[in-house]
Amino acid sequence: MITIKKSQSVDWLLPFSSTELTRVMDAMLAAINQTGKDVEIHLVDDATVADLNASFLQCNGPTNILSFPATEDGSEQSIGWLALSMDTLERECLLYGQDRTEHALRLIAHGLLHLAGYDHSEEMFTLTDIAVEAGMNFLQ
Repeated sequence: MITIKKSQSVDWLLPFSSTELTRVMDAMLAAINQTGKDVEIHLVDDATVADLNASFLQCNGPTNILSFPATEDGSEQSIGWLALSMDTLERECLLYGQDRTEHALRLIAHGLLHLAGYDHSEEMFTLTDIAVEAGMNFLQ
C-alpha cells in the first residue's frame, strides 16, 4: 500500500493526482520486483528535508529525495518511507529545464530502489530507467 503524506507547508507540485501517484508508485514497485510492498511518501519543503538530511545523514542543506528503509522489527510488507522535497523538485526542473513528470518519477524511482536495497551502481541506474518507463506508461 502506498501512503501519501503532504506537509501543510507545501503546494502539490506534482503534475499528476494523488490517486495517479499511488498507482504510478505501485507500477514502479512491480517493475523493480517489489510488488505489494508498503511505502510512505512524504511531500515536504526544503526546510524539512534539510532537517532530515542533517539528522540522519549528517549532510547540510536540502536535497531532492531521501530514503529511509524500514526497520527489521516493522511490517514485512513495509520497505520504508521517502521524503520528496517539492521545493527542490521545482527548483531542479527550472534550473535544468527538466520535464516535471519525468524528473519526479526519476526521483521517486531512485528513492524506491534505495528502499529495495540498491546502492548507486549500473544495475540501479538501469532499474531506475525501467521504473521510470513503467510510471510514464501508466500516465499515458
